[in-house]
Amino acid sequence: MKEAREVEFEVLPKATGKNTGKTTRQPPADPLLAWIARLMDNAFTVPGTQIRFGLDPILGLLPGFGDTLTALISTLLIVQSSRYGLPRIVLARMALNVLINTTLGALPVVGDAFSLWFKSNLLNYALLQKHAGSRRLSTTRDWFFVSGLIATLLAAIALILIGLFTLVASLLRHL
Repeated sequence: MKEAREVEFEVLPKATGKNTGKTTRQPPADPLLAWIARLMDNAFTVPGTQIRFGLDPILGLLPGFGDTLTALISTLLIVQSSRYGLPRIVLARMALNVLINTTLGALPVVGDAFSLWFKSNLLNYALLQKHAGSRRLSTTRDWFFVSGLIATLLAAIALILIGLFTLVASLLRHL
């Protein structure tokens, strides 16, 4: 009877060219992160429609606590993405997606409708799939995108503050 041997093997990615030494790395197939993104943004369907939603807008209905909880869950995706080697600019884009969703999601009713549409977790998972292992330098296009997001976010926050101050001033005048 022959003695059993242990066999080890390694699967290497396909080379991108003939003897170039460069290899491509497939995006990670992380079932946990994919599940979290789907659960938060696309787990359920409104009966009789094609409108999909997840726990994000449902948890957002809880005043104060809900949007904070969804932001913490979304942060898990960003932390894991950093472990896959995403460029810093992509991580910044992901963080801005979460910040926009959290900030605008905090608005009563309108914010939850925004969360139904925006789906920051699915956007961030798509960024992970696209950029994992790339370690490429940030491009001008990346910086324009992030700058545009920051400008839009600041404008939205300014409009919210103006609306709140106007509402409070109006209430105080009528009292």
